[in-house]
Amino acid sequence: MSRYLLPASVLGTAVGGAVLLKDYVAGGTCPSKATIPGKTVIVTGANTGIGKQTALELARRGGNVILACRDMEKCEAAARDIRGETLNHRVSARHLDLASLKSVREFAAKVIEEEERVDILINNAAVMRCPHWTTEDGFEMQLGVNYLGHFLLTNLLLDKLKASVPGRVVNLSSLAHVAGHVDLEDLNWQRRKYDTKAAYCQSKLALVLFTKELSRRLRGTGVTVNALHPGVARTELGRHTGMHRSTFSSFTLGPIFWLLVKSPQLAAQPSTYLAVAEELEGVSGKYFDGFKEKAPAPEAEDEELAQRLWAESAHLVGLDMSHGSPVRGQSLSRSPLEQV
Repeated sequence: MSRYLLPASVLGTAVGGAVLLKDYVAGGTCPSKATIPGKTVIVTGANTGIGKQTALELARRGGNVILACRDMEKCEAAARDIRGETLNHRVSARHLDLASLKSVREFAAKVIEEEERVDILINNAAVMRCPHWTTEDGFEMQLGVNYLGHFLLTNLLLDKLKASVPGRVVNLSSLAHVAGHVDLEDLNWQRRKYDTKAAYCQSKLALVLFTKELSRRLRGTGVTVNALHPGVARTELGRHTGMHRSTFSSFTLGPIFWLLVKSPQLAAQPSTYLAVAEELEGVSGKYFDGFKEKAPAPEAEDEELAQRLWAESAHLVGLDMSHGSPVRGQSLSRSPLEQV
C-alpha cells in the first residue's frame, strides 16, 4: 500500500501546482473588496459568459443590476439565477438589441425615465467573426453590435451618468485591437472584400479610440471611462470560429488552452475591478490588460483618428455631435447609411 503513496503524493502536488499556475496565468480574482450598495449598474450582453458573471459579481457587492440583453428568455433566466445565488433582489432584465438603433434608443429612454441614477455602464456585449451579416440599420454586424450600438447607448446615458457622479463606463475591447485598422472610408466593408477577422479587430480598436475620445470629452465631469482586455475566456463568443469543433485544437492544443483560457468567472474579474476599485477613482482614458494598465496599439493613441471616428460614428447613428443627443427629426426607421 505504501508504494502507492509517493506516486499519489507526486500526482497531487502536480495537479495542485497546475491549478495554481492556471489561476496565476488567468490573473486571479478581483483584488478590490469594494461594495456598491445603492449604485445602479447596466451590463450589456449579461445573459451568458463574462457579462453574466460580471453582473453576478456586482449584484453580490450590493448593486442594483440591470441585465441588458437581446434574448429576453435567457436574460430573465440569468436574472433569476443571479437573484437566487446572491439573494439580491435588485437584479432586473431589460431588452436591448445592439443591432438596432431603435432598440438602443428605446432602452435608454426607459432607463432615463425609470431609474433615479446610473452609476456604472459596462459595455460588454459582442459578436465575434460572424459571417458578413448586417444590422437592422445596415451596419456590418461586428461594427454595429460591438461598437456603434455601444457608442449610441453610452452617449444617450451620459447625462444620467453625469448626474450620478462619480460614474464609470467600462468598454470591453480585446487584445485583438492591436491587429485592427480603422478605415474611415469603408467602415462597413462595402468596398473591400469582407474579412471577418479584420472586421472584428476593427470593431475592438474602435472601442479603444472611443474610450480615448470620450475620456477627453468627460474631463471635469466626474465620469471616467476605460477600455479592457478581459482575457480569452470559454464563452459562446467564439462560436463562429470553429475552434471548439476542431479535433486538432481539442486534443493537440487542449493542455495549452486549459492553461491560457479563462473561465467566464475569472474573465469577469477585470470588469468588476474597473467598475468598483476605489483606487481607480479618477483614472480615465486608459487601456487595461486584466488588472494592469498597459499601452494600447499605436493606432489607438491617434487623437486625430479618435476625433474623426467620433464624428463619423455620431453621423452614422444620428447624434448631435456637440451634445450627444438624437438629431431632431431623424426617422428611427430609416437606415443611417441611407441618409448619408
